[in-house]
Amino acid sequence: MLTQQQVDFYHEHGYLRIPEVFTPEETEELSQEMDRLVEDWAFTSPGWNGPWRLAYMDPETEKKSQLTAMHDLHFYSVAWMRAATNRKLAKALSQLLGRNVELHHTTMHIKPPQTGHPFPMHQDNPFYGHQDGRFIDVLVHLDDTSHENGEIRFLDGSHKMGHLDHVTETEEGPCSPHLPTDQYHLEDTVAVPARAGDVVLFCIDTVHGSYINQTKKPRRLVRMGYRDPQNRQEYGQSMGRPGVMVSGYRERKAGDELLPIA
Repeated sequence: MLTQQQVDFYHEHGYLRIPEVFTPEETEELSQEMDRLVEDWAFTSPGWNGPWRLAYMDPETEKKSQLTAMHDLHFYSVAWMRAATNRKLAKALSQLLGRNVELHHTTMHIKPPQTGHPFPMHQDNPFYGHQDGRFIDVLVHLDDTSHENGEIRFLDGSHKMGHLDHVTETEEGPCSPHLPTDQYHLEDTVAVPARAGDVVLFCIDTVHGSYINQTKKPRRLVRMGYRDPQNRQEYGQSMGRPGVMVSGYRERKAGDELLPIA
C-alpha cells in the first residue's frame, strides 16, 4: 500500500518509484522468461526513426543503435501474466487511478549492449491516445539501472501540461512521435535509477526519455500500461481491444455494449 506521501508525490511530479514490488525469486523467474521470449518471439530493429536520432547520437553510433522489443508478453507467459496482475501493484494503481483499473498492454523494451537505443523526449499518449491522463505506465525493472545503461528520466511535473503536440512527420515522411529536440532536453530531466524488482510508474502525459546503454550488458525493462476503464482510447496501440480488470469493476455507462468476442 502506498503512503499518502507517495500518492501526493505522484500527483505533484507525475512519476513514482516503488521499491521491491517483486521479490528476488519473482524477478529471477521474470528474467528467465524474458530471456526465453527474446529467443523465441522478440525482434531487434533500429527502433524509433526520425530526425531526433542525429540530435541524440553521432552518425556512427546512430547506424549501430538498436532496440529489442515485443508486445503483450502476458499473452505468451504465465509469469508475465502474474506480473501484470500482481496484487501489490494493482493496489498501488488503485490508489492513484481510482478503484477500477484495467490492464491495457505490456511491451518489452531492451537496450542492447553498448549502442542500445536512447529514447527522445516524448509523452506516451501519442502512441496510444486516450481522452485524459487517467492512464499510468509501469516500468518493471529486471536489471539495476543507472546513467551508464540509460535509466528512465522525467521532466518533473510535465504531466500538468496535458497532451502535447509531437513531431510525427518530416519532409522525408512519417516518423516516431517525439518532442522538438530544440525545446525539450534530456539535460533538464530528473534521473530515476532503480533496482531489479522495483517499478517506476508515470502518467501517460509525463514527458520522459533516456540515454543510450553504454555498458556491456542489456538493459531490460517491461512497460505495462493501466487505465481507468472509463478513460476512452482514441487511437493507437491496442485500440478497441478489451483488457483484464486488475482492480474493481467495469461499470456500465449509457451506450456501452458488451465487449466484442471476435
